[in-house]
Amino acid sequence: MPAPFHLQSLAGALALALLAAAPAPADPAASDAGKTDPRVVIARRLEVEPGAVRLSPLPGVYEVAKGADVLYVSADGRYALSGDLYETQGGHNLTEQRRVEARAAALKDVRESDAIVFSPEKPRFSVFVFTDVDCAFCRALHKNIAEYNRLGVRVRYLPFPRGGPGTESWQKAEAVWCATDRREALTKAKLGIAIPGKANCATPVERSYELGQELGIRGTPGIYTERGEYVAGFLSPEELVRKLRELEKQPAG
Repeated sequence: MPAPFHLQSLAGALALALLAAAPAPADPAASDAGKTDPRVVIARRLEVEPGAVRLSPLPGVYEVAKGADVLYVSADGRYALSGDLYETQGGHNLTEQRRVEARAAALKDVRESDAIVFSPEKPRFSVFVFTDVDCAFCRALHKNIAEYNRLGVRVRYLPFPRGGPGTESWQKAEAVWCATDRREALTKAKLGIAIPGKANCATPVERSYELGQELGIRGTPGIYTERGEYVAGFLSPEELVRKLRELEKQPAG
C-alpha cells in the first residue's frame, strides 16, 4: 500500500524527485499522460492512493490530499505547488475545505476500540481529542471532563504522545491503553499516578500517533469534529460548546 505523504517532509524530498524527473521522465505513463488517467500518473509519482487525487478548480491542475496536506500538481505529475487556493469572489478558502474533507475521511476510519470515551447519555456534540498524558493543557481539559459531558459533549480520546516513539510519554500512553479500565487509568495518569505497563499488549498508540501526524497536529490537545474541522487546543467547556455551535451553523466541508 502506498505510504502517506506529509507536506513538511515532502517539501524537500518531493522537490528533488520532481526536479530529477523533469528533464526526461523515465515513467512511460508520465510521458504519455494523454493515454493514462492523470490521477494514476500523479498517484504513482507521489506514492499515494489514486483516490487521494482529483481535479482542482484550476483547469489542468489536480489536487492531492492526505489528512491536512494538500498539493496542486500538474497532469503529468512533474510539477507541484503547496499553498492555499482562494476564490477571488468571497475569499472562500478552497484548500481548507479540501483539508476538512480529507480529515473527516481519515477520522471516519478510527476504531471505536482505539478511543477512550467519556460521554453523556445523550450527547449533543462529539469530538476527537488527541491527548498526551503529560501535557498540561490536556490535564486541564480532563480535569473538566464531567463539565464537558454535562454540556452535551462526547469526548473520544486518542493517544498522541508528542515526543514520539520510545519516550516516557509514549510508554505512559501504552500503559493507559493496555489497562483493564482505560477511563480510570487515563484519569489517574493525568493526575501523575504511575500506571503499570503490561507485556505483550497491543495498543493503538502508534496507529493514532501516525493519524495525528497525518492530520497535522502540532500540539496537544488536538480537537477535531467528526466533520473534520479543527477546533483548537484547550478550550473551557463553555468555550468549546460555543465554538461547536458556531461550526454547526456552517455548511459541512
